[in-house]
Amino acid sequence: MIKHQFYMKRVLELAQLAAKEDEVPVGALIIDEFGNIIAEAINSREKNHDPLGHAELTAIRLASKNIKNWRLEKCTMYVSLEPCPMCLGAMREARIEKLIFGAYDLKGGALSLGHRLHQDPRLNHRFAVMGGILQSESANLLGHFFRLKRRA
Repeated sequence: MIKHQFYMKRVLELAQLAAKEDEVPVGALIIDEFGNIIAEAINSREKNHDPLGHAELTAIRLASKNIKNWRLEKCTMYVSLEPCPMCLGAMREARIEKLIFGAYDLKGGALSLGHRLHQDPRLNHRFAVMGGILQSESANLLGHFFRLKRRA
């Protein structure tokens, strides 16, 4: 659990960077089997005018490029917010081994909405998921960001 908290603290730092850039504060990173960070990313939808500018997708692209392989089979993704269905599907396509996330997203999170792409026996890849790591810190960051947005 301490290992997960270590990486989640970095993910929260990334999320704070996203907030400073007026992006929804979501950060993501991917580690290899030895615990080396091979990619870090933040949301970039607003900056790049890109509906696919989710931190998770950017992290997958960077990690694949850095290891020169689209298969991230022995890699773990850490993300501050429960991934949406698109991002969970991308993790499956990238062969992520494990997903660790912070806050649950009851309105847009794949798991909260009942999408179990990571466990579907009909699909060719399944992976482990653990949520709620530094959940309150992640949720507080998001809550603060949206409170400020509503005031503006």
